[in-house]
Amino acid sequence: MKLVRTTSAMPEPSNPPARGLSAWRFVVVFGGVSLLMDFVYEGARSVTGPLLAHLGASAAVVGLVTGAGEAAALGLRLASGPLADRSRRFWAWTIAGYVLTAATVPVLGLTGVLWVACALVIAERVGKAVRSPAKDTLLSHATAATGRGRGFAVHEAMDQVGALIGPLTVAGVLALTSGDYAPALGVLALPGVAAVALLLWLRARVPDPVAYETTVGAAAPEEPDPPEEPGPAGARERKLPRAFWAYAVFTAVTLTGFATFGVLSYHLVVRHLMPTATVPVLYAAAMAADAVAALATGWLYDRFGAQVLVVLPLLSAAVPALAFTDTVGVAVAGALVWGAAVGVQESTLRATVADLVPVGRRATAYGVFAGIMGAAALAGGALAGVLYDISIPRLIVVVAGIQAAALVLLWFTRAVRSTPAH
Repeated sequence: MKLVRTTSAMPEPSNPPARGLSAWRFVVVFGGVSLLMDFVYEGARSVTGPLLAHLGASAAVVGLVTGAGEAAALGLRLASGPLADRSRRFWAWTIAGYVLTAATVPVLGLTGVLWVACALVIAERVGKAVRSPAKDTLLSHATAATGRGRGFAVHEAMDQVGALIGPLTVAGVLALTSGDYAPALGVLALPGVAAVALLLWLRARVPDPVAYETTVGAAAPEEPDPPEEPGPAGARERKLPRAFWAYAVFTAVTLTGFATFGVLSYHLVVRHLMPTATVPVLYAAAMAADAVAALATGWLYDRFGAQVLVVLPLLSAAVPALAFTDTVGVAVAGALVWGAAVGVQESTLRATVADLVPVGRRATAYGVFAGIMGAAALAGGALAGVLYDISIPRLIVVVAGIQAAALVLLWFTRAVRSTPAH
């Protein structure tokens, strides 16, 4: 897929349009917010599989619930993205989503009822759905000055610092309390409060981040507009670019064959490959791999474009072949590969959307894109859980076939060009 990028390589404006915050400082402070919130929800997600298993869930239930959680986190953005675009209240949507997650996670450790725990797992993901299109739109304005790939990659890497600390904290508390989930998840309330406080401070300093992008746009030489397609002007403005849809189909296929960490951790605990308290440590290591992969592919994306995404189907195909073995070292390697694949998904995929879609439709595009990813994540989680219960070799073969199809789709989408984003 070839993209026409108009702002990602632009230098940062010398006079920041906000109160003393350059575009890079905005990205870094927002990364601090995400670091604290990842501390919260990644700490919880690191033990979702063992927690549900402790309450009596099967592998299929774990796969369905964690897949449904990802579907909620992604699919509900079909509504939150367009609503954010129409209301233009990007900060309000971002704050509301972070508050919902911060309030939900500590309660998860208090319940002893399976269906309540399942509902809370999904509710935490709803908070991500509420905030993500608006949050990514706010970030996309600043990354116009820093470079799309680099800006989103740095933000994702800071995410993963929190995703590293959170699971390690949960693992430590579980070890000290002999596996009691209540204090292990209850301690996560503290970084949640800190994240919301820092976010409110950032909003006060930078109430309108779109100024970063408009300042860069004003300094850049204008490029000729592409030929207009026939049809009413309003219809043209509402349409998302053709390249966006081709790219979304490729992404959906890769996620349809991608297992959730809930199923991976279920396998580790049920097969007695490692104790429950060690699983969050492995999750933390996977998040470190996530950060490294995000930084590497973000830099490569700014240099070579979307062709770097060829690595995503390859990583996704390797996950079940490694992670679902009965050899501890190989299973650990599979979890690290899983983390690297998530790093590509969370950074370079988001940067590509920002380059494909104009500013006025970007939150909508993030919402639609996430909705497609959500449906694929639900299918992927359910597929992995069900096939795991039936036959692990069959699961490995099916996922390999799906990722091979994704590679073919990526090859076809290279011929699709996007319209420049103005």
